[in-house]
Amino acid sequence: MPLILPDWNSRATLEPLCLPWLTAAGLQVAVLRLDALDPLVSGNKWFKLAPYLAKAARDGAEGVISLGGAHSNHLHALAAAGARFGFPTVGLLRGEPQDTPTVRDLQQFGMQLHWLGYGGYRARRQPGFWDSWLVRYPHYQPVPEGGGGLMGAEGCVGLVGMIRQQLADLGWDDYHSLWTAAGTGTTLAGLVLGEAGDHPVVGALAVPPDHGVADQVSAILAEAGRADRGYRLIDASRGGFARVDAGLARFLLDSERDGGLELEPLYTAKALLAIYEEAQAGRIPSGSRLVLLHTGGLQGRRALHSEMLRLAGYTD
Repeated sequence: MPLILPDWNSRATLEPLCLPWLTAAGLQVAVLRLDALDPLVSGNKWFKLAPYLAKAARDGAEGVISLGGAHSNHLHALAAAGARFGFPTVGLLRGEPQDTPTVRDLQQFGMQLHWLGYGGYRARRQPGFWDSWLVRYPHYQPVPEGGGGLMGAEGCVGLVGMIRQQLADLGWDDYHSLWTAAGTGTTLAGLVLGEAGDHPVVGALAVPPDHGVADQVSAILAEAGRADRGYRLIDASRGGFARVDAGLARFLLDSERDGGLELEPLYTAKALLAIYEEAQAGRIPSGSRLVLLHTGGLQGRRALHSEMLRLAGYTD
């Protein structure tokens, strides 16, 4: 049966974040709470998925197939959306079979899982990768890792308007820059398209600089017919994707305690820490107003919570 596009218009709230170091630096930060959209289909993942689901519905696809790791927020959102809106999903996973909270959720949501090993997963960028899978799952819509590409970026363009519509609720008439964590660069590219040069977009890299985010953003902007400008990238990866050290763990837990905002260590906490480090270095002028995307992904934190407490030297 062809996939039916869900009638679900999600809207995130823009909320002020109060932390002692922000006050000391003379900064105001507002957070677009993509994490609070929905208990399961949350974060920027839905916005990147939505254009692919629309294409699937137009083309009469029967299901959706995509890729990710054993803690993938993208696959988690896709599987949850499939369970919620009634379409089958297939996940191609990196590495060998693992038992993680995310994997258990994927199975509970009814996603069909295939473990590709590490070599098989690296082949995802090779021409013809999808051919054999679409023979096995005909009439399924393939979605790139993380909902990447121009289609995924176009799904994030509207986030800029969502921010602007709520500025007056904060007593703001404008903001100076828009910040987001960047894993593939897709959301960042969508924000650059949405801003159209009005405000600089800052991407806090959740992966090392040699992982191709800059090239991905440039390619998306070129495909959209836009100049490769309007953004900058900061290395916030702490030396590797999913790298969590004692400093990051303490910063995350202290920020949650002081600001009342739940964070996860792979993306949004690294972006907030990048703001802190830039402010401490004097590279963000006092009086600046910043908007930060909370890109969700809190489900992935479950497997890391005990380790963060250990690294920070805190007890539960």
